[in-house]
Amino acid sequence: MKVSRNSFSLVTRLSVTLVAILLTSGVSRAYSNADAGAWVPTRSSNDVNTRKGFDNFYNLDYDKSIREFEAALQAHPDDPFAINHLLSAVIFKELLRIGALDTEAYASDNFLDKKYLQPLDPKVHDRVDQLSARSIELSNARLAKNPNDVNALYARGVARGLKSTYMGMAEHAWFAALRSALGARHDHERVLELDPNYVDAKNLLGIHLYVIGSLSWPAKVAASMVGISGNRQKGLEYLRDVAAHGNPEVAWDAKIALALFLRREQLYAEALQLVGGMYTAFPRNFLVATEYAHLLNAAGHGPQAIAAYQKIVTGCRGNAFSVCRMEIPAYGLGEAMKGQRDFQGAEQAYELAASTAVDPDFRQRAMLKAGEMYDAMQKRDAAMEKYKAVIAANSGTESADLARRYMKQAYTVR
Repeated sequence: MKVSRNSFSLVTRLSVTLVAILLTSGVSRAYSNADAGAWVPTRSSNDVNTRKGFDNFYNLDYDKSIREFEAALQAHPDDPFAINHLLSAVIFKELLRIGALDTEAYASDNFLDKKYLQPLDPKVHDRVDQLSARSIELSNARLAKNPNDVNALYARGVARGLKSTYMGMAEHAWFAALRSALGARHDHERVLELDPNYVDAKNLLGIHLYVIGSLSWPAKVAASMVGISGNRQKGLEYLRDVAAHGNPEVAWDAKIALALFLRREQLYAEALQLVGGMYTAFPRNFLVATEYAHLLNAAGHGPQAIAAYQKIVTGCRGNAFSVCRMEIPAYGLGEAMKGQRDFQGAEQAYELAASTAVDPDFRQRAMLKAGEMYDAMQKRDAAMEKYKAVIAANSGTESADLARRYMKQAYTVR
């Protein structure tokens, strides 16, 4: 179902919760309490393949992660948690491949019908369906024997949440995705009703509470009509609790989501501490490294941000990361240099972003920025040539509209 910006309804806006789930780079995982019976879910603390799988997962090395999770599942074929670990790696490998993990894409309604860099792999669709169905089937079988099995409820919620992420972010099936996401929320709310100490269940709920609490008043009213409540501060409290007391892999998920929300709240010191810890733990994840640089720049630490971006660019060239999209740190470097009024350095950074970008929209935006820097340096002829190139690339975009404006009246730095 294609949803345009003009028809972006209040109910559909609630599906932005899926974006928040996506941005955590993963979804909550297993927690085993003493009252859960003999069943001990597979997790990083008790399974070496799972531990290696998570290390590779958070370093964006999804191929290795999938191999480790497959080995764990082979050893524990009837454990829905083992299935969910594999499911998450399969989904996020595909999201990275098609370019759906670029958080900048979700700054506007364009993400609803954004065309990705690569077409979806139908084999991934089939595997996502198979794995999520199997996880839910195993969870339901346990719940049929014991409706209060918190681990089974938790596992079913994770599978539903992962499926909703894929349907929304990959397939743009927003309404179906929202239904699945709501099912995941209800499962984890039930977990906390049965066991208030099951802290891992607060991760998904914390994300939902914060995002719904951040919506406009009309959207909140629409949410309340379908039984969804939100509270920004309570959402942050839930995520802080998971970050401090959750199982390791769940705690990392909570820290990623919490850092993104703290940046939105302009609580930069706390966000920098969280992301700095992730940067140390997962040095091969260029997205975490870039987010740390973004935070430095947003917090007003321009020179430190420039140094951080330059380190990432060097790392991309030297294969220091599992994967790297050079244009992302290069564009950030341009922004930081512009903020320090180093217009020549910014122009070179934007040119690097444009020359390495795979996404044509991103490339066009970087080209426009380079033109702006030429204007800032009073190199009008070079700026005009760059604006012409922007329009030639695609005359029907916002970047092209700005280029036409700047051709009439030169860009000035604000």
